[in-house]
Amino acid sequence: MSNSQVIDAQQRFSQDQDFELVTQAQRGEQRAFIELYQRHHKRIYALCWRMIADKDSAEDICQEVFVQMWQKINHFRGDSKFSTWFHSVATNVVLNHLRKQKTWIQKVFSVEDKFVEEQTVAMSDHVEVHELDKHIQQLPERARIVFVLFAVEGYRHEEIASMTGMAVGSSKAQYHRAKTLLKEALSE
Repeated sequence: MSNSQVIDAQQRFSQDQDFELVTQAQRGEQRAFIELYQRHHKRIYALCWRMIADKDSAEDICQEVFVQMWQKINHFRGDSKFSTWFHSVATNVVLNHLRKQKTWIQKVFSVEDKFVEEQTVAMSDHVEVHELDKHIQQLPERARIVFVLFAVEGYRHEEIASMTGMAVGSSKAQYHRAKTLLKEALSE
């Protein structure tokens, strides 16, 4: 069995486990919810931190995400992976928080341990994460939002437009702007 087959099997097993846990949580079983929390907390916290850039606020918003997940768990129909649905819930909670504060992200987006894929930003493999983080911090806020949601989180421009209230063309333009600015900054 090749490595990719092993990874595919592990992902299917994880998805099956999530589906079973969701079914149990939909029946009101708190143990299942706790396990979903344990399985997804780190990823959701990382998303919150990237978008808020404040440890305490990110933790508070992360908790709000899990409250929303508990309240909306019966809306999950299984048309997509649970992790995809839940990530969308989390992104909406964070964006709603930012809208309420009327501060379209004036803080840092961190790419954590991920490098942006080579086709996303043409840069050499030796670029350090902290260097990339520094340049992402300096992007104009709308370009930064689109860049992180598209390049790091994997959302399509149509989804970004829906989440942020901007036109699809604006999302694409902001992404292009972010890429151009990052290429310039990284080539210096």
